[in-house]
Amino acid sequence: MSWFDESIMARKAVAKGKPGEHHTITEAEQGIYHYVYGAFVEPKLHVQPGAVISAETHDAFEGKIKHETDKPSEILNFPYLNPQNGPIYVEGAEKGDTLAVYIREIKPRGEQPSGTTVLLPEFGGLVATGDTAMLNPPLPERVKKLYVDAEKGVKWNDRITLPYEPFIGTIGTSPEIEAISSLVPDYYGGNMDLPDVAPGAVVYLPVNTKGAYLYLGDCHAAQGDGELCGVAVEHPTVTTIQVDLIKGWTIKTPRLENEQFYMTIGSSRPLEDAARQAYRELTRWLAADFGFEELDAYMLLTQCGRMRLGNMVDPKYTMGASILKSIAGPYQG
Repeated sequence: MSWFDESIMARKAVAKGKPGEHHTITEAEQGIYHYVYGAFVEPKLHVQPGAVISAETHDAFEGKIKHETDKPSEILNFPYLNPQNGPIYVEGAEKGDTLAVYIREIKPRGEQPSGTTVLLPEFGGLVATGDTAMLNPPLPERVKKLYVDAEKGVKWNDRITLPYEPFIGTIGTSPEIEAISSLVPDYYGGNMDLPDVAPGAVVYLPVNTKGAYLYLGDCHAAQGDGELCGVAVEHPTVTTIQVDLIKGWTIKTPRLENEQFYMTIGSSRPLEDAARQAYRELTRWLAADFGFEELDAYMLLTQCGRMRLGNMVDPKYTMGASILKSIAGPYQG
């Protein structure tokens, strides 16, 4: 028996974590990729809980940057970045439910070098930006193209090869009434750039509107904590997920479960408010579903809680607060 068989998804979801019908969203089937999270477009798929979906995702630039001599400011049309597959309508999903997304596999696709990372004007963690306005001139633009191999890794140069550690940079459900850029992380998920949203993990997302309207894209081949210069190793993929539905389980912000830990995710500015949001939700989760008294959970997390920095460059920053399953004890919800 694997840990997944005892996961919250397997225990509480409609399909009990069992895979159902398989669907695809190829580039041709997707057609137009989306740059906004909202419920105001026709769903690309209607699926039942348990559905397995393989989506051909683009890189964050929809494949427009092809050479190291390219100048991103002349090619890209901001804010049309982070193209999203979907939306996927999940039958039976209603506001107040939770969508469970098990990430089964992320495989690189496309011609080599398929990985791209860049320096963009006034974007990144160590430069002046529109939000942190300063008089410093922007850094020069730079493009780096990288060979990405699932087995051999990401070739940075002749000396350095990074491990292939893929994850979904942007995934979420539609807000209830807003239409929000796919560059922004918030309570619905979105552009969290959190490396733990990786194969083998289950992401739990709040359902804010009928059908959930799940979007995903912006997969990364490698990224350090914080996504420091603002751009990871972006690459096109075939990403396979399994979608399930937990009726009546209402969460405020995204959560994550893998073999080792439970995590709650906060996105806000400043960075410390994202951390506070994540830790508050984890404290309350321990009290609600793990048998803790709330203040005791608060004191416990002070001693053993862990923080993961997703991004420190997007319109809102993302932090993940986690606790080891061996400490949290059995889920009782």
